Amino acid sequence: MVQPKKKKDGATEYAKLVASGVIVAGPHVRDACARHLHDLEHAHERGLVWDVEAVHRFSRFCEKKLRLSEGQFDGIPFKLEPSQEFIAGSIFGWKWKSSGKRRFTRAYIEQGKGNGKSPLVGAIGLYGLMADGEAGAQVYSAGATKEQAGILFQDACKMVRQSPDLEKRIKFSGSEGKEWNMAFLASGSFFRPVSRDTKKSGSGPRPHFALCDEVHEHPDGGVIEILERGFKFREQPLLVMITNSGSDRQSICWKEREHAVQVAAQEREDDSTFAYVCALDEGDDPFTDESCWIKANPLLGVTITTEYLRKNVRQAANIPAKANGIKRLHFCIWTDSEEAWISRAAWEAIEDETLDMKDFIGRRAFGGLDLSARSDLTAKAILFEDGVTEEKLDPETGDVLVPAGLQKYAAFVHGYTPADTLAAREETDGAPYSEWVEKGWITATPGKKIRLDYVAKDIYDEHDEIGFDVIGYDQFLIDSLVDELDILGANIPLVDHPQGWTKRTTKTEAEGEDDITLWMPGSVDMLETLILEGRLRVHVNHALRSAVASATFDRSPADLRRFTKQKATARIDMAVALAMGVGAATEGVPVRAFSPWDEEGFIYESD
Repeated sequence: MVQPKKKKDGATEYAKLVASGVIVAGPHVRDACARHLHDLEHAHERGLVWDVEAVHRFSRFCEKKLRLSEGQFDGIPFKLEPSQEFIAGSIFGWKWKSSGKRRFTRAYIEQGKGNGKSPLVGAIGLYGLMADGEAGAQVYSAGATKEQAGILFQDACKMVRQSPDLEKRIKFSGSEGKEWNMAFLASGSFFRPVSRDTKKSGSGPRPHFALCDEVHEHPDGGVIEILERGFKFREQPLLVMITNSGSDRQSICWKEREHAVQVAAQEREDDSTFAYVCALDEGDDPFTDESCWIKANPLLGVTITTEYLRKNVRQAANIPAKANGIKRLHFCIWTDSEEAWISRAAWEAIEDETLDMKDFIGRRAFGGLDLSARSDLTAKAILFEDGVTEEKLDPETGDVLVPAGLQKYAAFVHGYTPADTLAAREETDGAPYSEWVEKGWITATPGKKIRLDYVAKDIYDEHDEIGFDVIGYDQFLIDSLVDELDILGANIPLVDHPQGWTKRTTKTEAEGEDDITLWMPGSVDMLETLILEGRLRVHVNHALRSAVASATFDRSPADLRRFTKQKATARIDMAVALAMGVGAATEGVPVRAFSPWDEEGFIYESD
């Protein structure tokens, strides 16, 4: 008699390989796998069963119905990787024997950036919409903001549009790329994004599945609470929380993480929660030991490359503030407060006392202006083109660190401050303003507030000598400065350089100039790139050095950065002006890619 072929149990196989050390994983993932293996032996005593067919049903849905989208992933069937098999298998495979309903109603998943969280959870949402047997299913993608909630939802929409079978069965509301609802009319079900504003609505949602993205960005547990409150109307609801690591240990994300870690370690009894929390072991140093990287990146070599992580680690050596982001986003390390933006050694390496502005007359020149009235400094940056790079190779691997032919720049930054309040502000700010004035690094203008006519005269004289291509400015006080320039008869190309998150294309204020796009996140990233690649020389200015050492940032949910003066320990205006000048000089030049699939030449590799 021929025995029926035993179904492959990918989730259990993954757990065994982790437990044996064949697959390298961090402590909490090892705990989750140990919990699974323990439950296979003992969970029946609590009335639980392991349903391998339910696991296979979800896997088949992914592979047969779904296609990934964009870049090298475009059109590829969504075949689950081993760690994804374990996550999805655990969620769908464990059931209560008496009712046949799923065991887990909550799942907390924390992984490094670029490890396929969004496609997996998008697939879970589509399964809940179409294939879970729930009439009138409501599936929600939830975020801290409407934009954030839409990211996961749009990933799911794109997967549907890649699948002819699903697309003809799902009705979209909204134009392509701006969808706000997917309806599966056959069962009266829908899938849509929601944000924290859901708390304010009169009637609460009744979710079958609730998918909460980037939980570390949620200001409170309001969205999660309102969605879980609606679970009472469902027989087997599911909340899936996915996130990168954060920095706020008072946040809802940290509380959920702590609970998940304890549940995985079987230190707290909770049969409703599944946990997959990536982390390094104590003593692991991701900046010196590549072997620990896979603990935070279970899809290393599949969706994220070793070379991409190496590039980020190299950056961390010179940009401490970037190191914090790399620790959080790529190595699942919960960080504390922001560190210094750029190391002193890295900054002093680009300072050059021999720079003389007269040597650059005749070359293209660009500027950045950060204006102020009383307490802050007014700052002006001037950048000149300064030759091009020679190819630079990694001495260990031979990889190209800096290609040949990239534009280099030389920068001169100057500040302005009110003379009458100089001594008092030296006391309150703890800054040697008098010394900086004496050395010529800042100018003290007469009176209790900065005289913009002095600033305008300097710009007028410099433009007459060097001829600015364009100067990027902040809107604050710009009308007053323009009035002073008009008095002098200056015709200088000025362009608005927004300080916020949003890109904005603006026209220069000189006739015949092309429209250009400037924004602070792009300028900050480009300034860092120039420093890291050795493409910037800066004239020595201790006031600028202080500004760079004190610079701090606000971060958006998408991890974009803009300067924040409120959190800084000293006046950072000169660093802001330098970034604006870099933006003006490099507008239209792409910054090095932050996501691996944005990098030219990145190849998707799958087992």
